[in-house]
Amino acid sequence: MVNLETSEVVLAYGSKRVVDGLDFVVPEGKITVVIGPNGSGKSTCLRGLARVLRPASGVVLLNGRDIHDQPTKVVAKQIGILPQGPTVPAGVTVLDLVRRGRYPHQRLFDQWSTEDELAVREALALTGLQDESDEYVDHLSGGQQQRAWIAMALAQETDLMLLDEPTTHLDIAHQIEVLDLLRDLNRIEGRTVVMVLHDINQGCRYADHVVVMNNGKIANQGAPEEVVNSQMMEEVFGLAAVVIADPVTGTPLCVPDVVAKRTNTQP
Repeated sequence: MVNLETSEVVLAYGSKRVVDGLDFVVPEGKITVVIGPNGSGKSTCLRGLARVLRPASGVVLLNGRDIHDQPTKVVAKQIGILPQGPTVPAGVTVLDLVRRGRYPHQRLFDQWSTEDELAVREALALTGLQDESDEYVDHLSGGQQQRAWIAMALAQETDLMLLDEPTTHLDIAHQIEVLDLLRDLNRIEGRTVVMVLHDINQGCRYADHVVVMNNGKIANQGAPEEVVNSQMMEEVFGLAAVVIADPVTGTPLCVPDVVAKRTNTQP
């Protein structure tokens, strides 16, 4: 397994601090969902964990060592990354894209091996894309495109996957398709998953661990039923909401309190 944690991490763009004092240990073998209002630092936090953004101060530790002191290929063999809204150049097939996931495993004098081929085939099988392997990625549906990107990350054969808004721009059916796939990868393959989601109710349905970010800091974290409640919704999102048990999963379900909103806005 991969151990990823931060200690007093500050993430900034120029002189602007976006994440401040981040102390976080990624729960191994779990699905962690990061939620929070726009501008709270969710995506920036993920960029810091992914070694895309170097901390202004503090340290991100991968298996006990500063992640920025480790070679790119070493990190890429342990952490798979899916950024928000990735784009594919025209003319790239699903197979071509998934094969790119094997880059960290390529050796100078042995560019493609049987092990590489097996990893690609398994990634295509796990994502249900065997029949689409020769299709151009930009010709696929939104849900299939996301599955292709996830397949590329799977081909890296990492124990940890970081995903920034993997359901962005997808309709509800394709959102559930992608989230179900990630849950299966966690439950069946044992992959650790950390993802940023905007939909709180979906986050509660799929998460073992929820991290709530607000104003660049972790406001709270824990199991969904421990973290997501009416008080948190009011304090973090500024929304009056009733939190009930989801009738299907039993996880927290946030329902905006329209009556309270109307009462508060009456003259």
